[in-house]
Amino acid sequence: MKKYFIFLLVLYSCATGEKQKERTFCNPLNLNYRFQYSADVSYREAADPTLIRYKESYILFVSHSGGYWYSGNLLDWTYLPVKTLPIEDYAPDAIAINDTVFYIASSAVRKPFYYTTDPFRDDWKPFPDTLPFAVWDPHFFLDDDGQRYLYWGCSNELPIYGVKLNQKMQAVTEPVVLIRHNQDKYGWEVPGEEHELQRNGWNEGAWMTKHNNRYYLQYAAPGTEFKTYADGVYTSDNPLGPFQYETYSPFSYKPGGFAGGAGHSSTLLDKYGNYWRVSSMSISVRHMFERRLGLFPATFDNDGVMRTFTAFGDYPAIMPSRKIDFEKENLFSGWMLQSYGKRAEASTAMDKYPVENAFDEDIRTWWSAESGKAGEWLSVELDDNVTVNAIQVNFADNESTLKPDSKEIWYRYRLLASSNGKSWKVIADKSTNTTDACHDYIELKKPVKTKYIKLENVSVPSGKFSVYDLRVFGIREGKTPDSVNDFTVTRDESDTRRATVEWQGDKNATGYIVNYGTDKDKLYTSVIVYGKNSLLVPGLNKDVTYYFSVDAFNESGITKGNKVIQK
Repeated sequence: MKKYFIFLLVLYSCATGEKQKERTFCNPLNLNYRFQYSADVSYREAADPTLIRYKESYILFVSHSGGYWYSGNLLDWTYLPVKTLPIEDYAPDAIAINDTVFYIASSAVRKPFYYTTDPFRDDWKPFPDTLPFAVWDPHFFLDDDGQRYLYWGCSNELPIYGVKLNQKMQAVTEPVVLIRHNQDKYGWEVPGEEHELQRNGWNEGAWMTKHNNRYYLQYAAPGTEFKTYADGVYTSDNPLGPFQYETYSPFSYKPGGFAGGAGHSSTLLDKYGNYWRVSSMSISVRHMFERRLGLFPATFDNDGVMRTFTAFGDYPAIMPSRKIDFEKENLFSGWMLQSYGKRAEASTAMDKYPVENAFDEDIRTWWSAESGKAGEWLSVELDDNVTVNAIQVNFADNESTLKPDSKEIWYRYRLLASSNGKSWKVIADKSTNTTDACHDYIELKKPVKTKYIKLENVSVPSGKFSVYDLRVFGIREGKTPDSVNDFTVTRDESDTRRATVEWQGDKNATGYIVNYGTDKDKLYTSVIVYGKNSLLVPGLNKDVTYYFSVDAFNESGITKGNKVIQK
């Protein structure tokens, strides 16, 4: 059998010809997600993202965050608190036209646009005119010929609309219905963690991208609180349609893994010509709108099929500084998760939040110490012969009382490594940290070969010392699992929107990737599976033929499955 090993890409600088190691990042993005106004519970939120390019910078707007972020490289983000925008509204959108950035947010009443020529300062001004109607989940689009458009819609009944705008950003056509609900045909539009609820989902979050003279109108369904939150796409030769549904939808889908959800996204073409999609990811435990953001590479294949890379979508990925050929290259770092299901200990643990929760690859559970005092700790025993390249610490804020106006939201801690569990060496010292980093991702400057990793508390801003997961990434010396070539796919005859994939388990496998698509050479949708040898695939399109394969992976790497089944 043929084994495929994925190693860290080493890219080259076109300018100097010298080797340069690219930096990595890990989802959920490590931002200062703001605590929200709630009388009942303290929780963080960021969702409904709009990511735009302004000259040589990138600007990220999200719901209810008190401001926005900007970056020069999509890695290092600066937060700008804002008072001159209706920044507490949901699902904002922005567009850069020449030197001006226009901004609009969702509202049930008519509200003005805003604009600025310096988005790096809090200096926005209302545009003189307003639309003659209210919009929710708005999105601006500028065509190549300078014509402007606005799309919107967020409803479990109403469609997604579009209008043409003039140079004053005013509607010059009547709203056109572009996308209606079709959950009876498109399984992924059905709400629920397994698309099982017998009610309408929400179609929302429109986004337009033009590629090779074709218009791709993207939209989200079935609801932001579900791990099945995803994006589909319609295409047309005209920005106001008529549009044709693409049966490979959803093209952005991530119901498995540490953090689920890849919906209500924006699509960005970066300064090198690479596509990215920043998406909403669901926690929705303390509050339905408890959400995070994920950044995923994306592309259009040679046939114009839109694709978002979500396989291993919350493992470390490389941020390139050049144009990437996705037909030949992969941005996955190749660093495998070393901590899943491993033996772990802690200084203390609350009854409802046991230590194993910190190593279960589920952001909806967490471990909590009995206090937030200095000296509380969490440790994990890795396999033999493991080299650690990166660690992600996901703080859970158990029993926090933090609110939007809270100050000094700093997690201070140390990461330590040991070969015997007795003598420890500090490998990352955040004991004087002054940055709000609740999904702190540390790429080690020098990889560490170790048996144990320990997280030791110095202080937390509020509540208990607690983490969703302590995630350790690297490579274990050893063999990858056998190839999965013995599996079955059963399509539900009474509802062809649902199928079940089953395979023979391998004791050497940590997990599996189920790949599928509407073309045997385009298995672009991928779902990660831990702890079982089957997967319900409930979000298919009715009466559409699909093709499936299964990959296996462990701490040493990935083995691609060679068999493809048509159903």
